[in-house]
Amino acid sequence: MRKVKVGIVGCGKISGIYMENINKFEILELAACADIDRARAEEQAARYGVPAVCTTEEMLQNPDIEIIINLTIPALHASICLAALHAGKHVYVEKPLAITREEGKQVLALAKEKGLLVGSAPETFFGSGIQTALSLIENGAIGKPVGATAFMMSRGHENWHPDPEFYYALGGGPMFDMGPYYLTALVQLLGPIRRIAGMTGKALEQRTITSEKKYGNKISVQVPTHVAGTLEFEQGAIATLIMSFDIFGGSDLPHIEIYGTEGTLRVPDPNGFGGPVLLRRIGEKDWGEQPLLPGYKENTRGIGPADMAYALQSGRPHRASGELAYHVLEAMWAFHDSSDNGAYHEMISRCNRPASLPLDLTLYELDK
Repeated sequence: MRKVKVGIVGCGKISGIYMENINKFEILELAACADIDRARAEEQAARYGVPAVCTTEEMLQNPDIEIIINLTIPALHASICLAALHAGKHVYVEKPLAITREEGKQVLALAKEKGLLVGSAPETFFGSGIQTALSLIENGAIGKPVGATAFMMSRGHENWHPDPEFYYALGGGPMFDMGPYYLTALVQLLGPIRRIAGMTGKALEQRTITSEKKYGNKISVQVPTHVAGTLEFEQGAIATLIMSFDIFGGSDLPHIEIYGTEGTLRVPDPNGFGGPVLLRRIGEKDWGEQPLLPGYKENTRGIGPADMAYALQSGRPHRASGELAYHVLEAMWAFHDSSDNGAYHEMISRCNRPASLPLDLTLYELDK
């Protein structure tokens, strides 16, 4: 396998872990980074040894760079992806794929027209935690899956994030911030979604930043901050989901549980890569922690672009695909639409359940 050169657009908080990991994968080479704030790009480049800092336009014109990793804020996801595709680059974007379904469709349509690949975070389902849960389900450890719960209970980001405003603007809120992790994990474990019923709410119209950089500044809350609903999967399982920035007193609810005819599986935080994975079968009083499959237990963001680079060379499907990301994007909007319309949202998009990772691979190699 030859190395594939990649460039990162957007050098904010999340870029560091990508820069740290990318060159660990034998197929990837990080060639350049760009940011609207050049000083920020230069700071990250110096910290992580990125060989070149450039403008986005310069990166798109560089014939050696094949994949653009788009780590900009959600409002820019679609425009940067479209620009990269027009320039003949494959693109991998942080979650969500786009803010609106219309933008997401444009990205996928242009990629198809150009014969290019689109990938999207989250890639945490590559981790040993969710891969172990998937293996247990596929091997019948809980029998037939019949239901699930998923909870993301938080007080919001204004108390810790240096620039929390976009979390409360269009494209933000708990569903668009954290929903991709939970919904992608559920699709990996249970397959595509058939229909959704949802309700949305908002506890506060204004929030006060208490993190140091902008302490005391006010944020106007433009999006729902508490989203709840149910999902029916094509294979028949029914899940209950709550995504909230309005849990000010804390919560001990599990991240994800899958319920089957023979037992229950507790799935680890889908915003991470490791465990623990807990199983309790019929007749057992206690949870049993399951040994994790070999693989990725630490924060391995960058594995999605690496998998896509292998797919470019082998022709196989990549796992964190644009189709999967669009299915999740439609599902996130479905909760809001259902709440607004007082009716089920019947899913239009379909996607393939991503293939599990082979167990006989060396770390940081995703194909033989």
